[in-house]
Amino acid sequence: MARTGGLSRANGLTGNAPPPAGAAAAAAAVSTSGAAGRNMTWSWAWPWWRLCLSLISMLIWHAPCAHLQPAENINYNLVHSWADKLGMELFHLGDFITRRKEVQESFKDAKVVQRVGASIVDSMAKEIEMMMDLKVSAVRRIMDTAENTALSHQNDMADKMFSYYNAKEMLEPGDPVPPIPTPAPDMDKDIGEPLIYVQPKVVVLEPRPEFHNTPVNFSVSSVHVPVNVFDRAPDVIKAIQWSENLDQIFRDNYKNDPTLSWQFFGSSTGFMRQFPASKWKKDVPVDLYDCRLRSWYMEAATSPKDIVILMDGSGSMLGQRLDIAKHVVNTILDTLGTNDFVNIFTFDKEVSPVVGCFEDTLIQATLGNIRELKEGIENFGPKSIANYTAALTRAFEILEEAKSTSRGAQCNQAIMIIGDGAPENNREVFELHNWRDPPYKPVRVFTYLIGKEVANWDDIRWMACENQGYYVHLSDTAEVREMVLNYIPVMARPLVLGRHDHPVIWTQVYADIEDTKLSDHLWEIKQCEEQKADVLEYWQVHDRMLEPSEMHRREYRRIKETWNQPVDSNVYQFMTTVSMPIYDRRENATRIANILGVAGTDVPINEIKKLLSPFMLGVNGYAFIVTNNGYVLFHPDFRPIFQGYILKPAYNSVDMIEVELLDDDRPARDFNPVLMTIRDSIINQSTGSKWMLVKNHFDEMKRVTRIKRQYYWTAIKNTPFTLVISYPEQYGVSRIDIRSEQDIHRVNIKGTNIRSFFDGKRWKIHPDWLFCKHSNRTFRTPETELLYFLERMTEPGWRWPASRSAMPPEHTAAMFCDRQLMQALVFDAGVTEWFSKNSSFNSKEDKRNEFKQRFGVTVAFLATHSGLTRWHEFNLAEEPSVGETFSQKNKRAIDEIWYKRAVDQHFVRAESFVYSVPFDAGESNSEILVTASHAIFHNEGGKSAPAAVVGFQFQHSALYKLFHNITGNACAVDDKDCYILDNNGYVIISTRVHETGRFFGEVNGAIMKRLLEENVYKRVFVYDYQAVCFESRGDNNASSMLLSPLYHVLRLSKWLLHTALWYIVQLMQLAPGVSAHYAEMYSDMNGTEPEPEHHHNGHGKKSETEEHWLRYLTLHRTRLKSCDMQRELYTLYNEKDNVVYNMTAHACERPFVVLPIPFSNLILLVVDQLCPRDAALVLTVNPQTIDYHLSVNDSLACYKHAREFNRVRPQSCISRHANESNIKLCGKACSLYANLALLLLCHILSRWL
Repeated sequence: MARTGGLSRANGLTGNAPPPAGAAAAAAAVSTSGAAGRNMTWSWAWPWWRLCLSLISMLIWHAPCAHLQPAENINYNLVHSWADKLGMELFHLGDFITRRKEVQESFKDAKVVQRVGASIVDSMAKEIEMMMDLKVSAVRRIMDTAENTALSHQNDMADKMFSYYNAKEMLEPGDPVPPIPTPAPDMDKDIGEPLIYVQPKVVVLEPRPEFHNTPVNFSVSSVHVPVNVFDRAPDVIKAIQWSENLDQIFRDNYKNDPTLSWQFFGSSTGFMRQFPASKWKKDVPVDLYDCRLRSWYMEAATSPKDIVILMDGSGSMLGQRLDIAKHVVNTILDTLGTNDFVNIFTFDKEVSPVVGCFEDTLIQATLGNIRELKEGIENFGPKSIANYTAALTRAFEILEEAKSTSRGAQCNQAIMIIGDGAPENNREVFELHNWRDPPYKPVRVFTYLIGKEVANWDDIRWMACENQGYYVHLSDTAEVREMVLNYIPVMARPLVLGRHDHPVIWTQVYADIEDTKLSDHLWEIKQCEEQKADVLEYWQVHDRMLEPSEMHRREYRRIKETWNQPVDSNVYQFMTTVSMPIYDRRENATRIANILGVAGTDVPINEIKKLLSPFMLGVNGYAFIVTNNGYVLFHPDFRPIFQGYILKPAYNSVDMIEVELLDDDRPARDFNPVLMTIRDSIINQSTGSKWMLVKNHFDEMKRVTRIKRQYYWTAIKNTPFTLVISYPEQYGVSRIDIRSEQDIHRVNIKGTNIRSFFDGKRWKIHPDWLFCKHSNRTFRTPETELLYFLERMTEPGWRWPASRSAMPPEHTAAMFCDRQLMQALVFDAGVTEWFSKNSSFNSKEDKRNEFKQRFGVTVAFLATHSGLTRWHEFNLAEEPSVGETFSQKNKRAIDEIWYKRAVDQHFVRAESFVYSVPFDAGESNSEILVTASHAIFHNEGGKSAPAAVVGFQFQHSALYKLFHNITGNACAVDDKDCYILDNNGYVIISTRVHETGRFFGEVNGAIMKRLLEENVYKRVFVYDYQAVCFESRGDNNASSMLLSPLYHVLRLSKWLLHTALWYIVQLMQLAPGVSAHYAEMYSDMNGTEPEPEHHHNGHGKKSETEEHWLRYLTLHRTRLKSCDMQRELYTLYNEKDNVVYNMTAHACERPFVVLPIPFSNLILLVVDQLCPRDAALVLTVNPQTIDYHLSVNDSLACYKHAREFNRVRPQSCISRHANESNIKLCGKACSLYANLALLLLCHILSRWL
C-alpha cells in the first residue's frame, strides 16, 4: 500500500523498515518450489501473492501501535539537525539585520550604577506630595471664597430670570437658536407658577489636550443641573447667582497652577458649577449625574458612617409602596463610599438580613457589596405584621458591637427606617440604647414614611426628631432622590457647627462622571446587538448557523470579547478628587447648621503617573499607590473595564494583594501571611522594603514569568495614600547612567549640536513619559515638544528646574524637564544616531537584499532604556508605510511586550532572540508578521544592566518556507506533525497554518500533557480577582411564581412574543418585497447575494431545527457579576541540559521528539500521528471560574466578607457637637388630602362595622 511504502522516505526522517514477517514467509515458501513448477505457475500465481501481501500489510497497518513500532519513524539525529540548522539560520539573520554587536559597542562609554530603591521611592513620594499640596491649596481657596461670597450675598433676592451657562443647554457660535415657545409655557404643577423660559447663553469653546481634547472656555464656568432639580426654584437659582462669583478664583487658581484639572463647586441644592466651562456630554440615554451622589461630595459633607437600614416587611408594603421603599434603599446605598459601612434588614415578625451571609455585621460599602445588597432588595417581598421593637433592638445591637470591637467606620452611626407607619414610638428601646449619655445621642435615626394616605405618622416622625435625625414622607418615586438626600445636611451638622475644621478628603479612584448603572445598561445593549446579529445572520445563512461547529465558534468569539480587559484605555478618564466642605457662616444659619456644598478639583491618575519616573524603575519595574483601605489607586494590573468599553461592577475596590500574586502555589484567596504583613505596613503608612517571589502575567494575561522582585514603600504625607515601587532583583538592581563628560551642557560647549541626534522621522519617544513640559503651551506630538526643548537647552542661561511641582505658596515654573531622563535620552540618541540611516548597509547591499527577499524582513528596530525608539524599514514596493505602521503600534520602548520578554530571555541564554506571533494569528486573512527581539546588556565592573533591545519583523510565510526547506517533505505527510512552539506553548509554526498563534494544548492536548509530565513545560496557576461573570436574570425563586398572579400572564405574553417573532422571520424569508431591503444591505456588506430561501413542506408541526432556533429569538438576559477566575499558563523549564531533550521517540509510549532550537525561545516538536490519542483532551489557557464550593444562597461577596482584610480608618471624624441638641429641625409632617366623598364613605363604614 502507499502508506507502507511511505515508511521509508528519501529525506531520512524514517529509517528503512524490514519487510513484513508475512511477506518474508511467503517468499521462503516460494523459494522451496521446484524450478520447473516455478516457471509454470509464477505467471498466474503472482497476482494472488500480491493480493495476499497487501492484505497482510493492511492487517499490520491497523494493528495496535506496539506492533508497528512507529518510534522508528522519527529519526532523533535528523530532528536535532533541523533544530540546529533553523536556530543558526534565524540567529544569523537577526545578528545581521539588527546589528546588535554594533549597538552593544555604542553603549561602551556608559556606566552601570546601583539602583537605590529606598531613595527612589522617597523622591517620588515627595514629588507627589508637593503636587497634591498644590491641589489642596487651590481647593481651600475655592472653599474660603465660597463661604465669604455666600455670606456677602445672603440678602440678595432670587432672580428667576437669571441667565447662566447651563452645561446642557448653552450654545456655541453658529449653533441654531431654539425658538421661543409660544404660547406661554404650561404651569408647573409643583410650584403653581408658569414655567420660565430663559434663552441659552452662547459661549466659545476650544478643545484642549490637557482636558482630553474636551472643548472648554477658560473665561467662565458652566453649571450642571440634575434632571430631578428645578433650576428656577428660589434656593437653587439664588445659589447659582452668588456662585458665579467663583469664576475669578477659578481663573486665578488655574493661572497659578496650569496643571490643575477640573475645578468645581457642588451645591447642596443639587447643581454643580465647573471650571473651565464645557458642554455636558449627551451620549447616554439618561443624565444620571448628581454631584451629591459622588464620593467626593458625600465623603466631604459627612464623616465616615455606619448605617443600618430597616425595611418594613409588613403585608401593607405592596405595589407602589414597595417600589418606593426599594427606590429609597437604593438611593441611600448610592450615597455611601468605601469608608462607610452598612447592612440592610427587613422586618416582619422576624428580622432578617437581605443578604443572608451578612447577618449581624456591617459590611464595607464597596461597589461589589452595594451591588449584592441591591440584588437582595430586588428579590424582597412583604409577608406579615412588622415588629418595630425587634428591628430597632437588632439594629442598635449591631451598631454597639461594631463600636466595641473596633469594626466599621468608628465615627457616625445611623439607623434608616423605611415603612408605612409604626404602631408605637418604642421609647423604651431608645432609652436603653441611645439616651444613656444625654444630651449626646450616638445613633441618629432617619425615618421615611411611604404611602399617600397614611394616618399614623406621628410615631415614626417622633423617632427621627428625638434622635437627632430627619423625617420625610414619600408618596411618589419621582421625589425619592431629593427627599433621601436630606439626611446629608443632618449628618453634616457637627462639621458646620465646628466651622473652622474643614477636613481634606481624597477619594478612591473612579471613572470621571460615569455612573456604574451605565455598565448594566451597556451590557443590555450589547446583548440586544448580539441577538439582532443572530437573527440577521440566520436569515442569511439559515440552518448552517445551527451547526455545532458554527454555534461553538460564535459562542467562543463572544466570550473572548468579554476577556478583553485593557489596562490602558482612553474610554474613561480615571481620577481621584480632593474636596472640602463649605459651610454656611450666616448668623441665622447656626440654628439650622446648613452646609452650602463641597469644593473640589480632580487629579487625573495619568498626571500622577507622570511624576513617577518610570525611567528610574527600568524595564519590568513599576510603581503603584495604595489607599488606607488597601485598595490600589492605580497599578499596572488594574483592569477596570471589560469588553473594551464597559466598567466592571466593582472596578474601584481592587485590593493590592489581589494584584500582587506571590509564587507560593497556594490556592485562590489563601493569601500568604508575608504578603498580609507587608500590606498592613503599607496601609499604616510605614516605610519599608521586602523581596518576594511573584508571578507576573502579561500580554493579555496569556503569558507569565516567575520572578524575584524587590519592593519599597513610603507614605505620601497629608494623604491616605502610600507609594510602592517594585523592580526585578535579577536585572533591576543596576541601571545605565551617563558619565560627567556626557552631560548635555558639556556636549553643547564642545560645539556638538544635540538637535542633530534627532534628525529624520524614524524615531519616537515614549508618549506617556514626562521628558519636558511647558505649562503654557501645547504641542502636536511628544516629539515636537522634545525638539522645542532641545532648542531651548542650547540657549545661554538654561537651567534645570528643581522639581516637577512647585512648593506652596503656588509658584509654578512655566517649564520643567526631567534632568536625568533627558540626559539619558540625549546620550542614547547620540550613540544610536546611525541606526536609522541606510549608510551602514551600503557595503552589504547585496546581502541586505538577499535577506529582504528570502525572509521577507519588513523593519528592524531599536528601543533604549530612556524611552527612545528607532527603526529602519526594508520597504517592499507595495508596502511604503511599513515603518510608520510599526512606530504607531510600538513606541512605548521598555513597556512593549517584546522589550520585556527579550530582557527576561537574556538570563535564559544571552545570545538569543525571542520570537512571537499574534495570538490566533492563523484565523486572520492578513499577512502574519513574526517579531524577534534581543536584549543588549552593558557590563562594567562586574555589574550589568539592560541598555536597549534590538529586533526585527519579518513575514511568517518566509519563516514557514525556511522551515519547509530545512525539513523537506518530512512534515508534509499525514503521519507526521511538526511544530515550532514558543516558551509559553503557543504555536509559531504548524503544518496547518490556521493553528498559528494558538495555544498548543488546544491543538493537541495529549502531547501537551506529556510535555508537562516530562518537565518540558511547567504549569503556572494565575488568579484573576478582577474577573466578570454573567448570571442569568431569570427569577428562579419558586415562591415568587406563586405569590405573583401576573407571572403566568407574563409567561403567556412571552410565548406570544416568541411566536410573533418567529412569523416575522418567516415573513422576511418568504416575502421578497419585505426582504429586499435586507438583501441589498447584506449584498453591500458582504459583496454577495443572500442564499436562496428554503421552504418547509406542509403546514404541520415545526421541525426540530426551527424549535431549536427559537432559543436565539429570545433575549437571554444576564447580569454582570464580580467573580474570581484562574488561568493555567505555561512556561518552559529553563534548566540547562534538560535530559528530556536527549530522549528519543519510543513506540506509542513516547510518540514524539522535542528539542530546543538554539539561540531562541523556541522548541521543535515532531509528533508521530500513527499513534492513537485522546482527541477530547484539551488544555487551555482561557480563564475558568473558580469554584469555592459555596452554598446555594452564598456568593463571592459572602466568601470575601468572611475573609476581610485590615484597613485604616480616615484620620478625620467629626460626629458630635455640643450645640446640636439646640437644632429642632427634623422634617415636616405629611399633609392629608382626602376628598369629601372619601371621608363620608369612611364615616358610613365606621357606623356599619
